[in-house]
Amino acid sequence: MNQDLPKIALLALVWSAPVVLVGAVLLWRARRMSLQVSMVVLVLIPVLAILSGVVGVSGFMFTADFTRTCTVLGAATVIAVPAAVALGRFQARRTVWERQIREQERAAEAARRDLVAWVSHDLRTPLAGIRAMSEALRDAVVVDPGEVTEFARRIDRDAVRLSGMVDDLFEMSRIHSGALRLELETIDAREVADEVRAGLEQTAARAGVALTVTADHLVPVSANASALSRVLRNLVLNAIAHTPCGGCVEIGLTAEGTTAVLRVDDTGTGIAESDLPRIFDVAYRGTASRSPVNTDGLPAGAGMGLAIARGLVEAHRGTVAAVNLARGTRFEVRLPLAA
Repeated sequence: MNQDLPKIALLALVWSAPVVLVGAVLLWRARRMSLQVSMVVLVLIPVLAILSGVVGVSGFMFTADFTRTCTVLGAATVIAVPAAVALGRFQARRTVWERQIREQERAAEAARRDLVAWVSHDLRTPLAGIRAMSEALRDAVVVDPGEVTEFARRIDRDAVRLSGMVDDLFEMSRIHSGALRLELETIDAREVADEVRAGLEQTAARAGVALTVTADHLVPVSANASALSRVLRNLVLNAIAHTPCGGCVEIGLTAEGTTAVLRVDDTGTGIAESDLPRIFDVAYRGTASRSPVNTDGLPAGAGMGLAIARGLVEAHRGTVAAVNLARGTRFEVRLPLAA
């Protein structure tokens, strides 16, 4: 019997090899087939190869042993094929998920590089001003009391600007890292809008822009008051910056079904259609058509106001979008309406 083993092994190889080759050719020619079909084919190839080897070794003698072997192979196939389909579906979902994660990581890394390069460039301007003016004061280049006071005012202004940039960077890092946790409560969005209007009324007046609020009787939302206030503040400051002197900015609040809608409308320059999909991206400056036209008296930050607003809105499970009006732009925030 042992002397027949080499012959049996050779016959099994001769009869199994063609099945494996045919299966490999099928897989190669059908490279675009679904992953599930590929898994089924991969399961059937060894099963059919074994069956072919058994047939070749038996010399086409359909004995009881041959019948038992075929029965075992059939039962294994009944179990293996559905398992292969399930594994194929799981692997397909996993492959898509991993690809999406890699694309998101690459996009986030590119955004971080752009942000670092952008902020590094913007930080140099106030730092250079502070250094130049402090050196002038230290070396007594400026001795007139009026000029000294002006230099001190400029240093304070640039320091405030740097502080705003650092605050924006900290907020963006919290949003991107997933460390932002908001304590939500039922609040009246109208009260938040009134507070924002009161806080920015003088800023708008210095820019020559009228700032108004129109609201329904009650617009209750489940939100964090300080975060929602920052969202509206960022949107209003952006609207004022892009509204010429003599224009107006309106904060509107309405309830539509189970959704609270907060709108900031301006009569400014509008947004180029090519900028609309990316207007909320970090470090995206936009085209010349969206250059600020009215920045007198506005606090200077790192230019991340819209990106921060989107992050805070999404943390509330809401959405924010920008659309052009017949004159100006509308930023619309949609949040779940509280009971």
